[in-house]
Amino acid sequence: MELEEFKPALDAWLDENTALLTPSHTGILTMEDEVSHMAHVRRHLFDAGWTRYGWPERVGGLGGSGLLRAYLGESLMRRDLAEPGIYSMPEVMAPTMIDFARADVALEMVPRLLRGDEVWCQGFSEPSTGSNLGSLSCRAERTEEGWRVNGQKVWTSFAQYAARCVLLTRTGDQASAHRGITALFVDMDTPGITVRPFETMHGLDEFSEVFFDNVLVPFDRTLGEENKGWAVAMDLLPYERSTSLWHKAAFLHRRFDTLLKEVEPGALDPRRVGEVAQLLFAFRSRSRATQLRLASGGHLGAETSVDKVLVATAEQAVFDLVAEGLATQVTTGDDPISHRWRSEFLYSRAATIYGGTAEIQRNIIARRLLDLGSDR
Repeated sequence: MELEEFKPALDAWLDENTALLTPSHTGILTMEDEVSHMAHVRRHLFDAGWTRYGWPERVGGLGGSGLLRAYLGESLMRRDLAEPGIYSMPEVMAPTMIDFARADVALEMVPRLLRGDEVWCQGFSEPSTGSNLGSLSCRAERTEEGWRVNGQKVWTSFAQYAARCVLLTRTGDQASAHRGITALFVDMDTPGITVRPFETMHGLDEFSEVFFDNVLVPFDRTLGEENKGWAVAMDLLPYERSTSLWHKAAFLHRRFDTLLKEVEPGALDPRRVGEVAQLLFAFRSRSRATQLRLASGGHLGAETSVDKVLVATAEQAVFDLVAEGLATQVTTGDDPISHRWRSEFLYSRAATIYGGTAEIQRNIIARRLLDLGSDR
């Protein structure tokens, strides 16, 4: 299906089914509420065919351009039917799974993710390494039975709800940095895995620390080649810093528009409003160009760090404006609407950290795009 045909058909279906996809819980949502709602939305969208468009037929998709997926995500954000962080996880995980997993594993697993039957998580960051993936130490050793994994991950989003994990492990010498990493696709119910969620300052337990104690992973769950997991990471991270951010752009525009409707006249400096609007449109323009480049067969790489810097800047600018215009709701309001504004404001503080810190992104831009020095 072409985008020109897809848009009106999807819009008509969403208009007819908005009530079906709207959260039934009207109070303060927990993380479990949000994950459950997203599974509900995905199930209906998949069964109606919408979330199968833009994905290859070899994994149960219906084919077509990735722009179909982009428009679907944008439409859901505009209608406030999905939260961008949870919704975007398949955009981050599925492309790499399709590229690096065995064909039979991808065919079995990807539809489960697209339909919302499963949540997956991403086991990259570690307590002592943060965004420096070349220094990770969670180790996988070869045995006759398969890989034996020992170590710890942290800041693992939705791990307590996840059925699978895309896991980066050390299989070579620590000194070999990124050349000694192997990526695995791990079942989270495997004996030896312990997940400990923790609540962040925005009030939700989105993140967990995950412990691996002699965890057995079959060799056929290796993603890509042994000791070449860096290629898997470099394939996955650009999606986290690009295509999934299109949904965030739509979300931020909607929250910006909502703010301008709710704020008291004269409460905001028009110049500040204009500056934030400019940041939003700059990010959206950049994200649109990335979507079009990918849809035309282009390769995503280091340039997606620009997308990540722009979304972090825009997100924090929008919610700084929220804190100015709706100060009472953000600081002391106790109703569900105030709670949501406060939670979103606090979460925006992490925008320069999640998906790779702003410092790391600027380092990538300087070295790999502007040729201002090597990575060594």
